[in-house]
Amino acid sequence: MNFVEELRWRGMIHDIMPGTEEQLDKEKTTGYIGFDPTADSLHIGNLVGIMLLKHFQLKGHRPIVLIGGATGMIGDPSGKSQERKLLDEETLRNNQEAIKKQLTRFLDFDPAKPNGAILVNNYDWMKDYTFLEFIRDIGKHITVNYMMAKESVKKRLDPSNKSGMSFTEFSYQLVQGTDFLHLYEHYNCKLQMGGSDQWGNIVTGTELIRRKLGGEAYALTSPLITKADGGKFGKTESGNIWLDPKRTSPYKFYQYWLNVSDEDAEKFIKIFTLLSREEIEELVRQHREAPHHRLLQKRLAAEVTTLVHGREALEGAEEASRILFGKGTTESLRNMDENTFLDVFDGVPVCEIPPAPLEKGIPLSELLTTHTGIFPSKGELRRLVKGGGLSINKTKVQDPEITITSQHLINNRYILVQKGKKNYYLIKLEK
Repeated sequence: MNFVEELRWRGMIHDIMPGTEEQLDKEKTTGYIGFDPTADSLHIGNLVGIMLLKHFQLKGHRPIVLIGGATGMIGDPSGKSQERKLLDEETLRNNQEAIKKQLTRFLDFDPAKPNGAILVNNYDWMKDYTFLEFIRDIGKHITVNYMMAKESVKKRLDPSNKSGMSFTEFSYQLVQGTDFLHLYEHYNCKLQMGGSDQWGNIVTGTELIRRKLGGEAYALTSPLITKADGGKFGKTESGNIWLDPKRTSPYKFYQYWLNVSDEDAEKFIKIFTLLSREEIEELVRQHREAPHHRLLQKRLAAEVTTLVHGREALEGAEEASRILFGKGTTESLRNMDENTFLDVFDGVPVCEIPPAPLEKGIPLSELLTTHTGIFPSKGELRRLVKGGGLSINKTKVQDPEITITSQHLINNRYILVQKGKKNYYLIKLEK
């Protein structure tokens, strides 16, 4: 399959400009996608664009990652009702380096290879443009009528939208078009890809190349990802699912994919993994025969977590999942970093105590009654211990009077108490 055929069966094409497939079949082509550098990490909403570039490179073409340092200082109006906060250059550069590091997991940036990926920042060519040069060299080629016909502009100019639209944001499509023009001239880049909300901006670039240079350039967009239940893809109650493990632990990342619906799993496994059509069709068949086994979700979670974080992080996430569902050991708890530990036991009741009792050592029965109130009485605690229903840090308690010290702390701060199979409590040292 060629690049376009690959994307079609995966459900990754929304719009494609006539002639695009023919261009890609004719020769090795350079194409780009722009990424917003307003944070020091990409999130799973960016994964569609990353996978587009991954498939593009796998089919022998050369991908360019454009970091929107200049456009990030303006803000793209597409799909937004208000202007965004603008960033300074130092922050943008820091974000660029962090984003490139994440992208090396997906793309080969080896300059010795004919289709080695390239990373550029549009701030590098936009920063020296004077306003007069810009309106003379770029502005005269695109009419206001053309710009106002764009959906993203029309929505913001609607009388019902009280915030209106600044000239800064109105000019955004010209700035993005200038990027395409620059990459066409300096890298022979003939294709821009992006989400379907970018179609208007991308086409402005192809139009600018045609009018200014008489050149042919192409456009391809992918659908914006939606969830079957109408919820926003990539969002949880606590916010975005980030690719940076410090922002979203691999465990939490893994759990996000593990918990998607059957309908979404069938769609997502095509978009977010590199599994072949045959493998995916077989997985879907097996899943439909026994959906309660959640084969699709498990494979999806494993594949995406490995792509983003690596095999070791996947194994850690799987181990953390086993701990929550009754398995695991004291050792596996001790091997877990604090962020993952807190993610696993998110929502568990927390009892804070001062460090002093553990420094001296305290009988378990006192710790769980007088100091934390996890048990209303020592009698109830003893009955549970007798029945084998109490664990401390995943180790069954045989004696309710054992001495608990700071040696029992996980990550130097926590003790995990388990009553029965499903009731967890965290004892946490005050700072």
